[in-house]
This record gives sequence, C-alpha cells and structure tokens, in this order.
Amino acid sequence: MKRILVLVSLLVMASLVLTACGGAPKAANHLEAIKQAGVIKVGTSADYPPFESVDENGNKVGFDIELMTEIASRLGVKLEWVDMPFDSLIAAVQEGKIDASISAFNYSEERDQTIDFSDAYYTSEDAFTVADGFAGTIVNPEDVAAYKVGVQTGTTQDTWLTDLVTAGTLSDGNLFRYDRADQAMADLKNGRIDVVMSDKVPAEALAKQLGGLKIVYSGVLSSGPMNIVIPNGDVELQKAINEIIKQLQDEGFIDQLAVKYFAE
Repeated sequence: MKRILVLVSLLVMASLVLTACGGAPKAANHLEAIKQAGVIKVGTSADYPPFESVDENGNKVGFDIELMTEIASRLGVKLEWVDMPFDSLIAAVQEGKIDASISAFNYSEERDQTIDFSDAYYTSEDAFTVADGFAGTIVNPEDVAAYKVGVQTGTTQDTWLTDLVTAGTLSDGNLFRYDRADQAMADLKNGRIDVVMSDKVPAEALAKQLGGLKIVYSGVLSSGPMNIVIPNGDVELQKAINEIIKQLQDEGFIDQLAVKYFAE
C-alpha cells in the first residue's frame, strides 16, 4: 500500500513539473515575447531636455518619454524605463538588457551596422552653444577648432568632432567628452570649456534652464532624423513600431508633442 501511495505521489509531482514546464508556448519572436511578458523595457539617458529628463518629482518627462509611452500603450504592454549613460544604450540593446531605446538618436551608417532603427519620428539640427561673455567668433562650423569644445560621449556630434581631430583640424586636447549633456553645459557656464556641440532643441532648453548661455550657430552637421533603436534584425518589432509611428504622424499626435515641447 505504501508503495502504491509513493508511486501515486511521484506521478502527481511529475505531472505538476511537466505542467509548469509546459506553461505558455515559447514566443516565436522578440515582439511576441514582449507581449507575453506584458512589458517592454526601454532605455534612455534622461539628461537631454526637452526630449528626456527628470522633473522635480523624479518622474521622467519629455517629447521622447511621451512618444514611447504612447507606443507602448498601442503595443498593448506596460513600459519599463531603464535610465543609463547615453553611450551605454546601444550596447544594452545589443546584449538584450533592454528591448529598445529612445534617446534622441540620430541615424548613422556606423550605428546601423550593429543595430536597427525605426522610421524617423523627428528631424533635428546641431548647435554650438557658448557663454554670454564669449569673445570669440564662430561663423563656420570648423571655427570651433580654435576653442575648447564639450560634447556628450557617443553622440553623432561626438563623431563629427572626432573626425575633426582625426583630420588634424581640432586638437585632441581641446575635445572634452561628458556622460551627460547638462554636465557639459554646466562646465561651459563655469568657464571650463568654450563651446558645447549638441542638438539644437536640447541646447535651447539647457541654455534657458541654466541661464547665461546662447547659441551662436545652428545647422545640420551630424544630426538629422531621430529614430528608436531596436535589436539588429528584429523585423517584427521594427514593423510594429513603424506602423504606430505612422499612425501617430497621421493623427497629428507627434505634431502636438512638438508644439508642446518645442514651441517658443
């Protein structure tokens, strides 16, 4: 009798284990896995207003934040933010630590070799910002080579300035890289550097926020269309996000965000 009871118990346990292992069917692709989990993990570097920043209550706010929140909603999943330095975001996508990243990313052929991009959702310009007391002259972009220039690490502006260093136009000792854009602007205001190169809209926002700063040049040098970063070859997620971006453009949602965050 004891043997029978033991055998029955073992059969019941085996059945429970098999049921647990069976669980939900394995996801056919990354998008399906996200939907099964009910959450999409998105990386950002929340130091780039008005695209992404943290308000006085510790909440993430900005153009990109609201856009990605709406995209997640239309995907039918919750949104989990992962805040990290900008130059860590692409690697985090590649390594599967996050599902995607939105952080005012500009497309570049170099980046496109290792990750994929959504369709563009906004087009930006570059800007050179200086302190109000700046006594120099920046008429042409290459004029910055005469000064100490700050830039956020890993940005397309960083690449543009690095090319100047490679060409021998800008001294490597005059290029100062920062993890955060606001750190670069703070050093600019405090006189540690002469110029900061960044996207124009964040430059305007930070200049207004910090005071005593002004933009002396703007134009398309390294920037351009902004895109969401997704894993390389992730066709299903790319298609789903692109379809939602088009919906939001057609509905005027993105135009309304632009007015909210970028209007003078």
